[in-house]
Amino acid sequence: MEINKKKLLIKNMVCQRCILTVETILHDLVIPFGKVVLGEVDLLEPLNEKQLKDVDHALHKSGFELIETRVNKIIEDIKKLVLEYIHDAVTDQKRRLSTFITSALHYDYSYLSDLFSSIEGLTIEKYFIIQRIEKVKELIVYDQLSLTEIAYQTGFSSVHHLSGQFKKETGINASHFKKIGAARRKSIDRT
Repeated sequence: MEINKKKLLIKNMVCQRCILTVETILHDLVIPFGKVVLGEVDLLEPLNEKQLKDVDHALHKSGFELIETRVNKIIEDIKKLVLEYIHDAVTDQKRRLSTFITSALHYDYSYLSDLFSSIEGLTIEKYFIIQRIEKVKELIVYDQLSLTEIAYQTGFSSVHHLSGQFKKETGINASHFKKIGAARRKSIDRT
């Protein structure tokens, strides 16, 4: 799989020696590149996953860090925290999602929100709603809980609130979904 990038952003490149070190790393790894300036490398060809991993490893050994790698880790951490928040909804419904995320990642929420939106193309809140509705779908398909119990377990304030969000996200009501079942579910790692 190719990583469609024409530029690498590198943290800790602060001098001419850093530029020479990065150029040497790229030459050693046979990565075609154009211009290297402080903090940036212009690539001539997209990297595959192995090349990106090799570059990241070699840069790390020399005291550098691919910024994209750090950003991607933050995005993945946010996604994991959203899923954890949904899972824990029944035990701690008074905790705000933003507080939960910022206390775990130690970044300002507005920074995390802007970063997530710029990379994923949707807000953290929208991602949360989508994932929560997927959890509701899962529980409906299992057919072991009432809608009231599902609303409580997924952190909705009422069945009415759950029903409204469900219809808004899926275009159908929850009881109709129950009839058509699992065909309308999406894997959470595909969103």
